[in-house]
Amino acid sequence: MTRTILVLNGPNLNRLGLREPEVYGHETLDQVNDRIAKRAQTLGLAVEFFQSNHEGELIDRLHAAADSSVGVIINPGGFAHTSVALRDAIAAIPIPAIEVHISNIFAREPFRHTSVISGACRGVISGLGVNGYLLALDHLATLPR
Repeated sequence: MTRTILVLNGPNLNRLGLREPEVYGHETLDQVNDRIAKRAQTLGLAVEFFQSNHEGELIDRLHAAADSSVGVIINPGGFAHTSVALRDAIAAIPIPAIEVHISNIFAREPFRHTSVISGACRGVISGLGVNGYLLALDHLATLPR
């Protein structure tokens, strides 16, 4: 049975490649997802992708992942700094989550320096561009079945 990883992207990530390319780069979300899917295949993993600008949809997808996935890669976008509900949803599922931020949130505005999500995650990757998703996938691939 193939192990599945959920890649969950929050608000505004559907605008990758268009929104502030000097901060987030020029790759679109579809291009990033293609890179992740290729890496997953080499690791013997399946991936499911979900993006929403709506907090409740992200929470619902996290709950569903508890029964269908072995891990989560989450870029919560701006919800990282505000959503206790999203943090609680991560804590409520029995699978590991890795938080990813394309930009270095600690080198940006002070309000971005705190993530309420991080404490519920196995780890955090911040500031390595879209390669952070690949690093998170590599880590999840090493976890026991």
